[in-house]
Amino acid sequence: MNLHEFQGKSILKSHGVAIQEGKVVYKAEDALAAAKELTAETGTDWYVVKAQIHAGGRGKGTVEETGSHGVVLAKGIDQVEEKVKGILGGHLVTAQTNGVGKKVNQVLIAQDVYYPGESEPSEFYMSVLLDRERGRNIIMYSTEGGMDIESVAEETPHLIFKEEIDPRVGLQGFQARRIAFNLGLSGQAFKEMTKFVYSLYAAYEGCDASMFEINPVLKTSDDKIIAVDSKVTLDDNALFRHKEYAEMRDKSEEDPTEVEADEAGLNFVKLDGNVGCMVNGAGLAMATMDIIKLSGGNPANFLDVGGTADAERVSKAFNIILKDPNVKAILINIFGGIVRCDRVAQGVVDAYKSIGNFPVPLIVRLQGTNAEEAKKLIDDSGLDVHSVVLLQEAADKVKEVLA
Repeated sequence: MNLHEFQGKSILKSHGVAIQEGKVVYKAEDALAAAKELTAETGTDWYVVKAQIHAGGRGKGTVEETGSHGVVLAKGIDQVEEKVKGILGGHLVTAQTNGVGKKVNQVLIAQDVYYPGESEPSEFYMSVLLDRERGRNIIMYSTEGGMDIESVAEETPHLIFKEEIDPRVGLQGFQARRIAFNLGLSGQAFKEMTKFVYSLYAAYEGCDASMFEINPVLKTSDDKIIAVDSKVTLDDNALFRHKEYAEMRDKSEEDPTEVEADEAGLNFVKLDGNVGCMVNGAGLAMATMDIIKLSGGNPANFLDVGGTADAERVSKAFNIILKDPNVKAILINIFGGIVRCDRVAQGVVDAYKSIGNFPVPLIVRLQGTNAEEAKKLIDDSGLDVHSVVLLQEAADKVKEVLA
């Protein structure tokens, strides 16, 4: 589950990470009051207005309706409401969104932390994530933080450092100090960065995150280390332990079809292909998508109906798949272990009839318990359904119907 910047920062702050303070507003008329409240708390008189969407590149992105960038500076309280109006309610287009962009339903009014002082502010990049291959957590960091971190990774990978952490022993003191040293810090900034790294890692572990990305981590002109941004992904499978975080989910930022599938208890991920998939089991789903690719098609989705595939469940799955106008055929590939194939077949027949004029070719492969009875049930239904036995037959049939 992805979080907005302000939500991620609230988690960071609760674990002792110093953050760029801010106030969230949902209506432009609330901007002035929020700015005054922020000034009273922090003393800031300049503000950074930030669009809150689940996409990166906001600073370089453009609001389609107004031409404003997604992150802008308000040089004084008298500019705040105008800057908010240039972003709120518009569609922000970034390198990580489609051409339509994402609608901005809330903005963060944050303190300007790039104030003058004894030294120049410095921007760093830092993230914590899991290396699944090695079974270790990784802190990835760089001296080259800011909006161009993608080009840094591509053009100068030697400027990206990694610290590998054994989850059995946790982050060690020498590792936090090595990070601060590699970032070129000394004195008070060195101490502050060491403390920042410890707190960031505690936040990552404490909320069962899949990723914490802070870009930039800022060394202020008076040697404070603070998180100016936050991009957080939580592990959905651990949300039962964190009810307060589960409530942070913003469904308006998610694909509506995926939200509908989730509410129906279906594991669904939308893809860009032309053949809809309905399977039971993630491994079989991956094999099914492979066979579609080998047949010359492209999978339009990942959809796992799970251990039960009655008429109601199959019908919901059909309706979700058919919402994609790019779907030109549907392949059902079910292995009947826990669920009997004849029950699945009856569910397919009933769902097919309930939809009426089925708009695309349907290919059904059912193997396992009562597979013969299932095939006979499909074949005798009188419906325009292609029933196959072997996976190769399914691939050949996909190729035929797409021709």
